[in-house]
Amino acid sequence: MSEWTEIVDYFRGRSMWMLHYCTGCGAIELPPTMTSRWDMERFGITPMATPRQADILLITGYLAIKTLKRVVYTYEQMQAPKWVLGFGSCTINGGIYWDSYNVIERLDKYIPVDIYIAGCMPRPEAILDAFVKLKEMVQKGEAKGYEKYVKNYEWYKANQDKVLKRTSPVLKEIEKVTKIG
Repeated sequence: MSEWTEIVDYFRGRSMWMLHYCTGCGAIELPPTMTSRWDMERFGITPMATPRQADILLITGYLAIKTLKRVVYTYEQMQAPKWVLGFGSCTINGGIYWDSYNVIERLDKYIPVDIYIAGCMPRPEAILDAFVKLKEMVQKGEAKGYEKYVKNYEWYKANQDKVLKRTSPVLKEIEKVTKIG
C-alpha cells in the first residue's frame, strides 16, 4: 500500500457518512446512538440523505423479498468506497421471521456485508463498537466489500435473481419440497 493510499484511508475513516435503511426494529436503536449520551458524530459518523452522498449503508432489520430489490438498488447507487453494516440477527438468519417465505436470510449472499452487529436489537454501545471497528478496518485498508462485489458480481447477481425473479408461486415450491398436496 502506498503512502498516499494510507493517508486517504486515514481520512476516510475519520469522516463516514451513513445511510440507514430502516426495515425493522433496528431503527429504534439509531436515535439514541445519535443523541448526546452516545453521540456518534464525535467519531466522525453522521447521517446522509441520499445514497450518492453516503459511505455506509446500515440495514437495520429483516428484509422482505420486495425490500431486497430496493436495498440492492440503493447499494449500487452508492459511490465507492462503500461499506455495509447489518444490524441484529435479522440480517444474518431472518431473526424472528426466519421461517417466513418472504424474508431473506444471510444478507451477504446479495450484497457484501463488512460487519454484522449481533443482538436483537443491538444496543447503542454495540453499534458504536461496530462503527469504531469499521473505522479501524477502513484506516488499515481492510474493508474491501465493495471490491468483492465488483469481482464477484455474477455470483451476487445470480443470488439476487434467484430470489427476485422467482416465477412460480411460493406455495407451489413449498409443496414440491415437502411433497404435500
